[in-house]
Amino acid sequence: MAALSTLTFAVPWLLAGLAVLPLLFIFLRVQPPAPRVIAFPPIALLAGLVPERARAQRTPWWLILLRLLIAGLLIVAFAGPRLDSGRDLPGQGPLLLVVDNGWAAAADWPARQAEAMAAVTRAGLTGRPVWVMPTASPAPPGPLSPAAAATAVRALTPRPWATDRAAVIATLERRIAPPTGSLWIYDGAGSGAAALAQATARFGPLVVRQAKRAPLVLDTPTEGPAGLNLSVRRPPGAAAWQGALRATAEDGRELWRGPLTFAAGAVRAEVTIDLPLVLRNQITRVAIDGVAGAASVILLDERFRRRGVGLLSDQAIKDRRSLLDGEYYLIRALTPFAALEHGDVAALTAANGPSMILLEDRVLTPAAAGNLRDWMGGGGVLVRFAGPNLAAAGDDLLPVRLRRGDRAFGGALTWTAPARLAPFPPTSPFAGLTLSPEVTVNRQVLAEPSLDLSERSWARLDDGTPLVTARPVDKGWLVLFHTTANTAWSNLALSGLFVDMLRRLSSLGRGRVDKDRPRARPPLATLDGFGRLGPPPAGARPLLAGSAAVAVGPDHPPGFYGRQGQREAVNLGPTLGSLTAPAPLAVADRVGGFEGDSLRDLRGPLLAAALVLAMCDVLASLALGGWLRPVARGGAAVLGLVFAVTWLFTVAPAAAQSGGGRPVDDKTLAAGLETRLAYIRTGDTTIDRISAAGLSALSAVVGQRTAVEPGAPLAIDPARDALALLPLIYWPITERQKPLSSTATARLNAYMRNGGMILIDTRDQWASGFSARGPGLELLQRLTDGLAIPDLAAVDNDHVLTRSFYLLSGLPGRFRGGRVWVGADREMVSPVVVGRHDWAAAWARDAAGRPLFAVEPGGDLQREMAFRFGVNLVMYALTGNYKADQVHVPAILERLGQ
Repeated sequence: MAALSTLTFAVPWLLAGLAVLPLLFIFLRVQPPAPRVIAFPPIALLAGLVPERARAQRTPWWLILLRLLIAGLLIVAFAGPRLDSGRDLPGQGPLLLVVDNGWAAAADWPARQAEAMAAVTRAGLTGRPVWVMPTASPAPPGPLSPAAAATAVRALTPRPWATDRAAVIATLERRIAPPTGSLWIYDGAGSGAAALAQATARFGPLVVRQAKRAPLVLDTPTEGPAGLNLSVRRPPGAAAWQGALRATAEDGRELWRGPLTFAAGAVRAEVTIDLPLVLRNQITRVAIDGVAGAASVILLDERFRRRGVGLLSDQAIKDRRSLLDGEYYLIRALTPFAALEHGDVAALTAANGPSMILLEDRVLTPAAAGNLRDWMGGGGVLVRFAGPNLAAAGDDLLPVRLRRGDRAFGGALTWTAPARLAPFPPTSPFAGLTLSPEVTVNRQVLAEPSLDLSERSWARLDDGTPLVTARPVDKGWLVLFHTTANTAWSNLALSGLFVDMLRRLSSLGRGRVDKDRPRARPPLATLDGFGRLGPPPAGARPLLAGSAAVAVGPDHPPGFYGRQGQREAVNLGPTLGSLTAPAPLAVADRVGGFEGDSLRDLRGPLLAAALVLAMCDVLASLALGGWLRPVARGGAAVLGLVFAVTWLFTVAPAAAQSGGGRPVDDKTLAAGLETRLAYIRTGDTTIDRISAAGLSALSAVVGQRTAVEPGAPLAIDPARDALALLPLIYWPITERQKPLSSTATARLNAYMRNGGMILIDTRDQWASGFSARGPGLELLQRLTDGLAIPDLAAVDNDHVLTRSFYLLSGLPGRFRGGRVWVGADREMVSPVVVGRHDWAAAWARDAAGRPLFAVEPGGDLQREMAFRFGVNLVMYALTGNYKADQVHVPAILERLGQ
């Protein structure tokens, strides 16, 4: 009975047709009078020549009821029955539908829109007009008919800015015909919620539908010692949540992915992007994976791009570099983490130059000092090193005033022993670095005492004299090492501490905004409500010169402004301020979550039932008339044919699989007709796409350089696909990968036992927090548990893998370093090769043949070596270790010579 109370009809007057059913019943029962039969004797002679066909004298009562039921179902179906779950709309007159469509609504916008459409549909059942009132975009004039309101709701989209509930309140106060009830689809974010609830409650009952998912906001990244620090915020009181962050280049390539984890009740999560400089400079977008919205996206412009490190030198000095030059030690220290540039002052301080410049012992001319001072004002970092030249005649571009001469062991200010470093001050960028007791200083330049000398000292010796001083120059820094960059005055340049100190200093440098940027920066590309970058809307206005803080809104949506090559990013997240829990709405009559459309249209099921009953009526009529007897004779044959066809297409394939045999599928045919490499599907679409692109490029190179002509690579599932015909399987390891099933483990063991080879790539240097001795090794052990992997040994220069086609001294991939492991028994072909070099990314190319990923640090030469390793690996998998016999070639040639 409760279900019937929620039953409504779109055209209820059609139900009057049910009153005709009794008349129909009487009509179906009426029978014509029986004809008189007069016996004619000659006709009796013909009796029995024609078989008598049975005819019903009266319509059976059950057939009459069946036809009445069909008619009733059709009448009820055309009346438009709908079943509602009992959620009624507030009020009886015009309905006010308030929809929050700001930045916080994008994450679950389909559910919000479905909720609004369900309300409009229910309003249409009773003919109630609807006021559609979005809180982040202009409201359509109203009230609207239910059909027009449905069109307006379908046109709503989330906006990449905050809601303006004050404007909604002002609009409601100007309404001439107020509504009688309100439904608010509330996003739980922003201010003014209580005031809007009070304003809508004045018109009648208020029902609030609120999402349970907490919004996530990305803040502006900051530079850190380990890389680019990202901070993600959310309101307090939310449950635990796990996700991921993705950093992509301008062309959409994924450059980095890292886990994002919120503990229960936590309001902030920190993630660090640690990438080589070349890759980090390509990042233009960081987003929360799977979370739509402009607040979950951060765009990076030139200010976040580290341009590398410049060494101020001329060509003559560069050509005469030796172990005595400070530049030699600077280059060795900077190479692991920075892209180096050489040049004079004019070249290094030009637009799009390096973010940090190193200057060994040299006195600057006034013109050069002026150029460097202007360059530091835009955000650059100048690091100078002392020496005999600076001690004899300094210049004005120094963080502190220096005394003439230098302080040396055995001089006027005699040291009893070489000085050592004191702990770094907490305010120093070097704070937290581990001091090395082997680092000593034999000579230095001294600073003149001053009131600000202490705060400008970033490093001191154990006697309190400054070793590194610095001062800000507008947006940049001027830093001075009071000792040399070589080993003449100190052995600091020989220590790992020197590398760490330079790395910390490089993190202070930022890309610079062009000083000659136009007065008005027009919008280039902006984010929509879902966080997608596209053309700016028609209402977007340029940023005026001198505007510091940009108010993100309809006039200035988040995105890129300026001109190509010198863009300025405007992001939504940093402008949102602190996030608070959803405000309690005490004036609301009901507050609940999203339940979607509770209306169920019953016309389809009723019409389907009427059709089935009509078919039954036809069969019953044919049976009563005797027309089904010929069909009954062939019924057994028809049933047998149906059973045979069903068994052929369903039972037989299943029986073949359960009996140990497998049907020949497309992948088995492809691997049998031509040589094909394969990769294991990980479930991560990005990694699988890289694997496919990498193996495709490798197959093309193998086909060009060898007699092998591989086909397109195959994506396989070892638990289901045939493996026997595959020479090599590439298995990239990912953090989210699940362990192999028992079936997959058994099939891979059989594959390796019968001569197959698996290349396991842990990609440790690419995945965040994935090290060979930490989580990476543990994950590899967990994923390969149960596989019959033999004892492994590192590949050396004598292994056949290094000379199966090319002679190689290393086996690099996208990154180099680390060892490659194979089976320890050299007499047998190793069934498994294990490494962590991300080979597929090094091989991957797009449709035009262009590399998809940068290769560090060797560039194109390293990429070529990665392809050569791939060729060697394929030849090793196909031909085994026959090249190992080359070790006997000298003995064979000697015997032939005899």
